[in-house]
Amino acid sequence: MGKFIDLTGKKIGKLIVIKRVGTRRGCEPIWLCKCDCGNVSIVEGTGLRLKRTKSCGCSKKEYQSLSLTKIKDANKRLCRIFHEMKDRCLNTKLKCYKNYGGRGIKVCNEWLDKQTGIINFYNWAIKNGYQDNLTLDRIDNNGNYEPSNCRWVTRKEQQNNRRNNRYITYKGETHTMKQWSEKLNINYSSFRGRLEDNLPKELCFYPGKITPKVRKEYENGKIK
Repeated sequence: MGKFIDLTGKKIGKLIVIKRVGTRRGCEPIWLCKCDCGNVSIVEGTGLRLKRTKSCGCSKKEYQSLSLTKIKDANKRLCRIFHEMKDRCLNTKLKCYKNYGGRGIKVCNEWLDKQTGIINFYNWAIKNGYQDNLTLDRIDNNGNYEPSNCRWVTRKEQQNNRRNNRYITYKGETHTMKQWSEKLNINYSSFRGRLEDNLPKELCFYPGKITPKVRKEYENGKIK
């Protein structure tokens, strides 16, 4: 057991140690402390000695409050983007929920935290190129809203990404247009062209190039 260190009267951060009031976990001294804000709290000795605990908790709350106020005043648009992102994944009443939360898309815990989520999101956005003319986009449309899978892009880039990730179901399989083109071993533009030309599904999803011979086989009922 280490040598006992009397902390009575010590000033650590905003805390003044008043007296020892017992032990915790058998040997850990606990101390009655008074904070500069006027609150009184019980603090473990380890936290005081290592200066990990410097207030009753008011400093963290004050920082969060100031940060949140700064965010709301500085960028209302970024706040709106943040809340819309959460709603898409959590609000089952929204029509777009089925395309997000309804198919398993989530918001990471770092951004979902009730106290620090919006602050974490704001800091990430500013450090990663946020501008008022850009929109929030997921790199992998099947992935979650998280720092490693999000970026800021123009509306045109986002629309292109959405077109590439249009979901299509055929014979019980659901994939994006890009995934279908890879699965069928055809160029993405060619696959999109088949859909836009309203070809029969059997030809739209034919694996490979559609030659006159393939068309004839389809007409003869050999391709289903």
